[in-house]
Amino acid sequence: MPETPASHQHEPHVPLPVEIPVTTDIADDALDLKTQIVRFVATGGLSAVVDYGLYAFLFKVVGLDLSVAKSISFIAGTTTAYLINRRWTFKAEPSRARFIAVVMLYAVTFAVQVGLNALMVHVLADEWWRMPLAFVIAQGTATVINFIVQRAVIFKIK
Repeated sequence: MPETPASHQHEPHVPLPVEIPVTTDIADDALDLKTQIVRFVATGGLSAVVDYGLYAFLFKVVGLDLSVAKSISFIAGTTTAYLINRRWTFKAEPSRARFIAVVMLYAVTFAVQVGLNALMVHVLADEWWRMPLAFVIAQGTATVINFIVQRAVIFKIK
């Protein structure tokens, strides 16, 4: 007897696991610049929550030095961003050469972000908004640098 849609009514529906699609192409051209920017910004937003949340917690609750707290939070935030961007934004497979390039890029943006954050905290008025504004300025600068270098160089590496 041929199967009909009605014959499947009593079978339980099991949803498929959620998986971020990955292609075998590095820096897959199927994703245009606009899509990559939107995904990079969405990933950056999530990573910024990780970064700022940990930064504020370590500085205000734990009592770590400002730059130590920012250093630890930067590592957590950028690791989150890299792992998501590699698979979702740039659809790239793991690569030792790419990983080394990312570590070098993150070393540069680490210095830019931690240094700029400390500078902004120093020069901005001692108001409630000083710490979040310093974070946004430093994070924004690092994000622009990261996107340009990752899209133009790192996710083109095979």
